[in-house]
Amino acid sequence: MKRFRPLSLLLVFVCFASAAYSQANAPLKLSQTIPLPGVEGRIDHMSVDVKGQRLFVAALGNNTVEVVDLAQGKRSRSITGLKEPQGIVYIPTLDQVVVANGADGTVRTFDARSFTTISSLDLGDDADNVRYDSTVGRLVVGYGDGALGIIDLKTHKVISSIKLSGHPESFQLEKSRPRIYVNVPSANHIAVVDTAKQAVITTWPVGQFRANFPMALDEAHHRLFAGTRNPARLVVVDTEAGNQITALITSADTDDVFFDQENRRVYVSAGEGYSHIFRQLDADRYQPISKVVTAAGARTSLFVPELRKVFVAVPHRGRQESAIRVYDVP
Repeated sequence: MKRFRPLSLLLVFVCFASAAYSQANAPLKLSQTIPLPGVEGRIDHMSVDVKGQRLFVAALGNNTVEVVDLAQGKRSRSITGLKEPQGIVYIPTLDQVVVANGADGTVRTFDARSFTTISSLDLGDDADNVRYDSTVGRLVVGYGDGALGIIDLKTHKVISSIKLSGHPESFQLEKSRPRIYVNVPSANHIAVVDTAKQAVITTWPVGQFRANFPMALDEAHHRLFAGTRNPARLVVVDTEAGNQITALITSADTDDVFFDQENRRVYVSAGEGYSHIFRQLDADRYQPISKVVTAAGARTSLFVPELRKVFVAVPHRGRQESAIRVYDVP
């Protein structure tokens, strides 16, 4: 038996070295955990002020927006008095934060320095995801039983409403043409909106992949990524033809998907307690490269390419404290 000992030691060394190499070259590395003491309930979406190093967190279940100082690694303040904040976006040119509230249907705009209210617009029931169209200086907000509200940031008024077949979840805006792709899970399809025509021009059924909530876009390769919950998949769609390219297995309860153009990766966060990373080999082929353990209920996240970081929102559950986990992207 003794003559095998050097080989055993060699195998142990090789395994240890491989594990160390794998950790050093992991696509996501946990670098920091920022506590959110006293924050209860579900945490929804996030936005970031890159220049000011601030993260804005829509703490839906807590009826607050948590402002996190990324340079100091701590919460700097809470915006209170909200009603189930869901969608949130920071407007860098105006230094303003816009919050969509699900419970009262308001879209509230705050000065991002004093945090005083600039405007409060009654949009409609279940005001949800928010996007900023910088090309025209307008907000797009999903709300109600099925509509996108277009809001002028100068007047803080709704200038148009685009009808959908059901409540919109995540949606993405193209930059090269006037298109918005919208997940409409109750209708089991993706709606394609022409903003010049202010109308839905076609819909793409998601078929057996139901509950399509999060979405990301690779505009350069004409690929749309829709996360579904039943079954748990990442569905890749050709935005030129509307057909499904492939469907990749993920964990349950996905709520955010992001495409990393520089590294050609897709990041998927799931409430089951994992984040999945897929490598884009080409427009039609994708390879799972990592399944990162996060936390129970950590289904929302934010990828910030300028900072090379992924922020994952962790809710309070039992002994698990609410926090923002910060992952570096090598």
